[in-house]
Amino acid sequence: MLTALRHLCHGMPPTPVFNMGTVRRYLSWENEQRCRRLLKASTDRYRQERVSAAVLVSLCSVAGVPAILYTLRSSTMTGMHKGDVSFPGGKHDSCDRDAIATAIRETHEELNLRVSGEDCIWGVMKPVPDRRGLTVAPVLANLGPLEHLTLKPNSQEVETVFTLPISHLLQEENQGYTNFCHKRQYSHTLPVFLHGPHRIWGLTAVITDLTLELLAPGIYHRRTRMRATH
Repeated sequence: MLTALRHLCHGMPPTPVFNMGTVRRYLSWENEQRCRRLLKASTDRYRQERVSAAVLVSLCSVAGVPAILYTLRSSTMTGMHKGDVSFPGGKHDSCDRDAIATAIRETHEELNLRVSGEDCIWGVMKPVPDRRGLTVAPVLANLGPLEHLTLKPNSQEVETVFTLPISHLLQEENQGYTNFCHKRQYSHTLPVFLHGPHRIWGLTAVITDLTLELLAPGIYHRRTRMRATH
């Protein structure tokens, strides 16, 4: 377990100077209840409707600092997402009763981690489309202190596991945006999160963006039409 924890902490950027009471409030009981209330309608809906895939957005704490857990997909995998930063997750299976079950099953397959269900699951955020047109439901969960967990990543799917403090993600200097053009005209903007062990972009960055909006209203503000980040 200690080896796994050291692995998760390695390369984790130092926490910026924040009031620790402010930092810890992101995982407080009060903030959890607020988020659960906001997510209740979408959670009820997407427990009834089938989605193409689901991921587990894993909140946690490392040495008392609130963070988000990410995986780096194995570079030996086939497909367009190999080597990308992602959340544990995958396609819906016929045995899955809902999006939450899909996210929990996939997390166990990738990290050998059993998520306990209702106690740590805060809810289901609105699904977002990926590049293949699949509808991906982000399931928000709090895994608690990583010191209490043992992760055994499936090497065929996961190259490494790492965390980023929520305070790091909230710092403007760690946020970038890429503008996309179609036929030489502006099309859309997607967020990018920088200066961690790995660059967070694509669908994972979009879901991170939505998560920060939910966790830190009034502190995190989505920016659009920013100059392209390379």
